[in-house]
Amino acid sequence: MLRLFVIVLAAGLYALAVSASQGADPRAGKRPPALDFRMKTLAGKEVDLASYQGKVLLVVNVASKCGLTPQYQQLQALHEKYAKEGLAVLGFPCNQFGQQEPGTADEIQEFCRVNYGVSFDLFGKVEVNGPGACGLYKYLTSVETKPQGPGKIRWNFEKFVIGRSGEVVARFDPKTRPDDPEVIKVIEAELAKE
Repeated sequence: MLRLFVIVLAAGLYALAVSASQGADPRAGKRPPALDFRMKTLAGKEVDLASYQGKVLLVVNVASKCGLTPQYQQLQALHEKYAKEGLAVLGFPCNQFGQQEPGTADEIQEFCRVNYGVSFDLFGKVEVNGPGACGLYKYLTSVETKPQGPGKIRWNFEKFVIGRSGEVVARFDPKTRPDDPEVIKVIEAELAKE
């Protein structure tokens, strides 16, 4: 009888533990929501954004045939200046604005390398607005940030700064250059945090 009681008690405790774990948020205590995505590089390699945890990220939707395309030069300069301090520039090609990123992954990679010497991380082409928007951009555009709040991406080269904590700390308009003093101020402030 005691043995049956112990078996029933153990089964009940196990069921309770399983039930509690199924209701738990799988991200709780693991990683910030901005880093809770897997994205493919231009080469097709899947990257867990959690691998950037502890770094300051500058996330930018990019395009090769846009009037703002020369911003690649400032993005590369930021990468060269601050990468050793913990900045990672992440470029996400997007063809949603005036069809200004029509190239294949190889064409995009070659264009960026030849014209701007890009060596920061470039990812596969994504959608940033609408029902086909990738999860990362659905999240980024939902967050209350300064100086620009939540809402859809307005054009190529919109910028998000994600701090070392993994929280989105700033969002900048496409026409705000990557080397604008306000962008630099936010990046340097986040890099100074340990």
